[in-house]
Order: sequence, then C-alpha cells, then structure tokens
Amino acid sequence: MNYSNFFLASLILIITGCKNLVENSNEKLKIIEDVDVNIKDEKILPNQNIEEEFKLTDENVINFLFEYEKNNKENKVRIYTNFGNIDILLFSNTPYHRSNFIYLTKKNYFDGTQFYRVVNNFVIQAGNSDNRKISSKRQRIGKYLLPNDFNKGHTHKRGMVSMPSSSIDNPYKMASPYEFFIVQKKDGAHHLDGNYTIFGTVINGMEVVDIIANLPTDERDWPLNNVYINKIEIVN
Repeated sequence: MNYSNFFLASLILIITGCKNLVENSNEKLKIIEDVDVNIKDEKILPNQNIEEEFKLTDENVINFLFEYEKNNKENKVRIYTNFGNIDILLFSNTPYHRSNFIYLTKKNYFDGTQFYRVVNNFVIQAGNSDNRKISSKRQRIGKYLLPNDFNKGHTHKRGMVSMPSSSIDNPYKMASPYEFFIVQKKDGAHHLDGNYTIFGTVINGMEVVDIIANLPTDERDWPLNNVYINKIEIVN
C-alpha cells in the first residue's frame, strides 16, 4: 500500500468535510417584516455520542400534535424575565400552535432563549439566541414547520402573541415553531393579519412588554444588553 497516497486522500476528505460543515453552519430565520437574524447552528457530529430520541419532522408533526393535544390541555404559561413576568393565554381554536408551545415549554426549550428582536411601538420577538446550546436543543427536538392558521377571527391587537414565518421558500406561510412575537403597539399591527398565526394573548404583564420594547438596540433591533427568558412554565 502506498501510504503517502493514502494519507493525501484522507487529508482531502477531511478538508472537504470541514468546508461543507462551515458552509452550512449559519441558519437564517425569517422574522416579520422580512428582517433576518443570523443564528449560529451547532452541528451534532456522529462521534458526539448524543442519545437517539424521537424527533419532530414535517412528516410526523401534525399527527404527533394531534395526539399530544388530547392529553395536554394546558393553556396558560408564564414567561420569567429579569424585568418581570408575562402571562399568556393560549387559544384553543389554534390547537396545533397551542400544543406546540406547550410541548416546547415542557421540553424546557425556551429556557435561556432571548428577546432577540425589539422594535418599540411595534413588537418584541423571542425564542431564539446566538448561544449554540439553543441550536443543539432544536436539533434534539427536531426540524419542522407548522401550517398557518390565521383564519380564526384573531387580529394583531396589542398584546397578541403570534408566530413568525420560516425563512425557506414559503408560499404557504408555514410558521417557525420555536419563535413567537408579542404585539406591543398601542393601536395594534393589523397589517400583519393574514400573514402570521395568532395563537395567544398577554393576560398579565404588558408593562413588562413595554419595558423590553423601550430598551436600546443595535442596527439589527437586537437589545444592546441581552434580554433572556429565564424560563417559561405552565400555570393554572
């Protein structure tokens, strides 16, 4: 065996693999008004010995949430931040989005995510982070989208909780299931109606929403000082 040739071929394979990993390392998530935030995406490699577990996909998510909804009827959650708490009522007539949010809450997905887009007199948006641990959480839960459900009579009034669209080619306005935004504008943001699924409303803590909305941000609308969701839990 020609060990020089073998070594050279192996080196080429390693370099090619690393190049592909780098080229696919950034994930862009579309948010309302077509503003993109670059999120670092941590790849889980085979030799990391991550325990295999059930993952949600576009193919299984509807059947899963249909069954999950039957035994998980909770509809109130509390968001804990350093600025105070925000209580949200999830609507029963958007069952897939409600049960998805409950599922992610029970999986502790939101703990450690951030309000990463803040636009005063408009919205505050949360559920993502530039921390690679959040990307790892997503990979463990699964990669999937939710169908739109914006014909249930809800409008983007102040305090409404809605779900942004995915960044992929998305003519059906499929929703990005890990993220959400809260309308802060006093008169609402009704130009968003018919484009994003409203699945809940703030029932306590709009003063906290206003505090977060007034924080200084950079040119991407990201708060200069990170605003973390310490945790989200189900309440009675």
